[in-house]
Amino acid sequence: MNGFDVTFRDDRDWVDFGKTYVNSEAFKALFRDGMMLVEETAAYLDGEGRDESRLVSRDATLSYAAESMRLTTLLMQVASWLLVQRAVAEGEMTPAEALLEKHRVKLGAAEPPKPEDFTLLPMRLQQLILRARRLHARILHLDSLIAEDRPTPVPVESPVAAQQGLLRMAFRLGDA
Repeated sequence: MNGFDVTFRDDRDWVDFGKTYVNSEAFKALFRDGMMLVEETAAYLDGEGRDESRLVSRDATLSYAAESMRLTTLLMQVASWLLVQRAVAEGEMTPAEALLEKHRVKLGAAEPPKPEDFTLLPMRLQQLILRARRLHARILHLDSLIAEDRPTPVPVESPVAAQQGLLRMAFRLGDA
């Protein structure tokens, strides 16, 4: 026995993952990285990407258009989720209000590009798509953890286990 009992005395023994996470440094880093990816992608699609789209083969033109639209949609979902979670962290929105917003902005499963079409795209666009898909998968995972609405239990040492541990220590010390 490890001396810990995972029964709970009251609500103070629970940790709300969502509340804890959106106020963490990890969330701040995720927010910063996500919004930087949104800006980087927008700059690419409005500049260098526009030029590269003119250089792709005729077969790749449709793929470029479809994948850049999917990428933009995916990043809009990511940005919306990040902004809602930041609003919760800053007290501008309650978790219940965030849940209502969640129903307006769906974090759907991202449809993967067809490999034969993906390889026709400019390398920079391929990289942005892969980064956005990884970020989206991470956010889907975090969203499911937050939405479960089941706080993570904090183990609390039971009084009996504490006394047993003290007795074991006392007897070991007496043997020495």
